[in-house]
Amino acid sequence: MRTLHCDILILGAGPAGLAAALAAAQSGKQVVILDDNPRPGGQIWRDGPQVALPPLARHYRDAVDSDSRITHLPAARLIARPSSHSVLFETAESCGIVHWQRLILCCGARELSLPFPGWTLPGVTGAGGLQAQIKYGLPLNGERVVIAGSGPLLLAVADTVRKAGGQVVAIVEQAPRTALVRFAMGLWRWPAKLRQLFGIAPVHYCMASQVTQAQGDETLRAVTVRQHGKIREIACDRLAIGYGLVPNLEPALIFGCATADNAITVDAQQRTSQPDIFAAGECTGFGGSELALAEGEIAGYVAADCADRAAKALKKRDHWQRFANALNATFALPDTLKEVVTPQTLLCRCEDVRCGDVADAKNWQTAKLASRCGMGACQGKTCATSARWLYHWPLPQPREPLSPARTETLIHLANPDA
Repeated sequence: MRTLHCDILILGAGPAGLAAALAAAQSGKQVVILDDNPRPGGQIWRDGPQVALPPLARHYRDAVDSDSRITHLPAARLIARPSSHSVLFETAESCGIVHWQRLILCCGARELSLPFPGWTLPGVTGAGGLQAQIKYGLPLNGERVVIAGSGPLLLAVADTVRKAGGQVVAIVEQAPRTALVRFAMGLWRWPAKLRQLFGIAPVHYCMASQVTQAQGDETLRAVTVRQHGKIREIACDRLAIGYGLVPNLEPALIFGCATADNAITVDAQQRTSQPDIFAAGECTGFGGSELALAEGEIAGYVAADCADRAAKALKKRDHWQRFANALNATFALPDTLKEVVTPQTLLCRCEDVRCGDVADAKNWQTAKLASRCGMGACQGKTCATSARWLYHWPLPQPREPLSPARTETLIHLANPDA
């Protein structure tokens, strides 16, 4: 059992968490970063054997590593909140408690997967999930890949697939042509994003389209795509799907932080509704790494009582928030995407619960009472998020422990001083 005390605890070591840690440490505070990934960087700066990290990511990682006022706890899962100003965590070898004066939530986001017939076939993964597999060394060796869903992540994944030797046979984007053209024409306001778009110029890009079915017996062999009312079949070996990102709200909810529009509510200085708790990055709404870095820096300075140092970051945040607003408006998901869901479509792949089994439920709690939905390995992180979008269910209040934990760890939840 490890016990730590710090001025500022940061949950998450993505761009927002790293920026917050540096700002707070440079203001003279003792900082602890708790992160469930083995290396810092979050999803966007995920490290691996086939990764060449951008210079900015290496700068932040090196700066955090070299600062003696920052303690980084990697591969550590948040389990519970023993008291108002402490958290219980668990690693592969042990567990511990961190006591904090201020808390900054930089919990990031996860992919939204929308169910459709065949989406649980081997060969079908999340778009970000396939990107992560490639970064950890997955070779594609000419495999035919369809990338489907919505948002700029699809283009980034396509670029990663090509570099890994895969053949992108289609990028299936649900957003209509008019919205995409309007968005592209406005990118002159953010030159870096315009250059990035030209660097990963899409090919085989299908607008106003949706994968309606994945076909195969033991593994994926083809997908059915609907575009402007017309149906066609595309042969492929892999399908990567991603309909944008959904903020990770569970840590905020157990601390009682207010949420709105499925994101943590913050004020102009990244304060949440709870005293001594701040939030930054994609858990407050998706906007990319530039916005996350600015928000993290603001949160770090303000939490360290040095708000006057955040002036430059405030301007950056406003600039990139406008980009985020344009992004989210362009790739908003229409209800028509639900039309492909049938009563037989699997919702919870862990427990083989179908959409028809829970369609009449009023909320997530009643769905779990009527089935084993959400009781598998992901503990509902995938299926509950999908179900909320499909059925407009309210956000469920998480229960502690937030993740499966060892008995010896849970003992400290009942008695933090044990």
